[in-house]
Amino acid sequence: MRSSEVADRGSVTAEAAVALPALVVFAMALVWALMAASAQIQCVDAARAGARAAARSEPLAATLAAARSAAPSGASVTLGRTGDLWRVRVEAKAPGPGALALTLSAEAAAFAEDAAGQEVAS
Repeated sequence: MRSSEVADRGSVTAEAAVALPALVVFAMALVWALMAASAQIQCVDAARAGARAAARSEPLAATLAAARSAAPSGASVTLGRTGDLWRVRVEAKAPGPGALALTLSAEAAAFAEDAAGQEVAS
């Protein structure tokens, strides 16, 4: 064997020992990002469902149930009315370890149907 071949022995193992942990961390970050994106989409869907239910003048319990059924587990739902608009806000913690904890939120507004027939006074 030549001296250069002897010096190169084990270099592939050393490179793999450095590259594999980096690939594992990258894969875990991708999985976390997908889970967080999925939870954000659930928050948006829940806010929309709650706003639609509130706009139809459904009871408060039914409106909150509609929003909570589409929201991620442990999410908080806030419902309020400003003028003719119902506003629903959904907040949830992103899945993952504490260092990656984000608060995801979404808000939706819908025009109250009971206000649709009212005339605006000038």
